[in-house]
Amino acid sequence: MLSQAKKMQEKMSEVQENLKNIEVEGVSGGSLVKVTLKGDYEMKSIFVDKDAKKEKDEIINDLIIAAYNDAKNKLKKKTSEEIAKATGMPNLPFDIKLPF
Repeated sequence: MLSQAKKMQEKMSEVQENLKNIEVEGVSGGSLVKVTLKGDYEMKSIFVDKDAKKEKDEIINDLIIAAYNDAKNKLKKKTSEEIAKATGMPNLPFDIKLPF
């Protein structure tokens, strides 16, 4: 059983490294704002359409936050899918530490 846990830990380490290469895009305001996150939740880019820049600062801030949250939710889903695919075990968090 311990060897299985060690194999799972090695596999999860490999999966975590691969997850860093994932990129997702979050959007808000009908694509007026786009945020790209990398697999480690680092923001890679942000795009604010020129039409959005005409809005009040509070609205732009809300659009940025909404786009980030959209990207974050997509990244969580994508991460879970990749972990399930790699391990055959659905619903494991990507930052799981093994052995338990």
